[in-house]
Amino acid sequence: MNTSTLKRWLVVAVSAIATLGTGAAHSQELPAEVRLAWAGAPRVWVLARADKSFDKAFGVPVRWVQFASGADVISLFAANAIDIARFGSSPAVAGITQRLPIEVIGIPEVIATSERLTVRQNIASLKDIEGKTIAYPPNSTAQYALEAAIKVYKLDRAKIKLVPLSPNEIVAAWKRGDIDGAYAWDPASQQLTANGGHEIFFTKDLQKDGYLIYNNFVVRKAFAEKYPQIVTAFLKTYQQKVDEYQKDPEAAAQIISKNIDQPIESVRRTLAGLTYPSVKEQVSAAYLGNGASTRGSGIDRAMVDTAKFLAGAGQLRADTIPATYSNNIDSSFLARASAQ
Repeated sequence: MNTSTLKRWLVVAVSAIATLGTGAAHSQELPAEVRLAWAGAPRVWVLARADKSFDKAFGVPVRWVQFASGADVISLFAANAIDIARFGSSPAVAGITQRLPIEVIGIPEVIATSERLTVRQNIASLKDIEGKTIAYPPNSTAQYALEAAIKVYKLDRAKIKLVPLSPNEIVAAWKRGDIDGAYAWDPASQQLTANGGHEIFFTKDLQKDGYLIYNNFVVRKAFAEKYPQIVTAFLKTYQQKVDEYQKDPEAAAQIISKNIDQPIESVRRTLAGLTYPSVKEQVSAAYLGNGASTRGSGIDRAMVDTAKFLAGAGQLRADTIPATYSNNIDSSFLARASAQ
């Protein structure tokens, strides 16, 4: 073997070894699976469940862990049973305030009409719920919106019997005649409407009063630190599904309806009742911040406001609320996803 041939052989060999080494390191950086917590509700990310886009983007299987309320998500995070979750802003704030090691990485949707107060026909306005029994899913954005509505419209809370129930329990209680209404989401709200109810208030009605009520993507801090590429891929893939939905809402609704086995009309209405800030929009002061600083961002302020509201409702201690939640908001993954 001459010198030039030997040099070429050595170059190829070293390159091959480096490639193998890189592949081994990459494989070590991947978890066995990624556990996503979901409520089984009509949401755009179900499109990625249907075609396994997340699995493909991560390079490992996804396990979908279903929950009934925000309280369940907090318990799942505390038990280290999930990695990433999509759930409401108020339970996330409660968990973070109680020092759960989680952080907000994105805002998949702002709630507009997808959550609402559905009541019996003899109730015509918010004022009329005084003296009535109203249910809500505990530790949820629906509970937050209901409490906010009571405060904003100066209702006498002492005259309203508020009952915490899961969505399935709400439907059963309505059919038994135990409740006069409920602040919830589909399919529960749709079932109340189908059984004689009507809608009198939507979460979007609070926006003019300065309430930003949203669902967030939350991740375990330890998971994000160990697998940052997966968190970025998650947000990037989610944005692709939002684009897919916005390009053809009907086709997307049909896929989601089939995947979660819910009526197409309920799915259409839920999806249309949310607004979807893009990953680029979220890397701004209005949402999570510029990718480096999150202090004083729109979501930081909203989290502080939510915590104070929860304290006023007796669900948090006021002395546990920090001046900022910036240590539990990370917009760097959004910045990377939008750059890609």
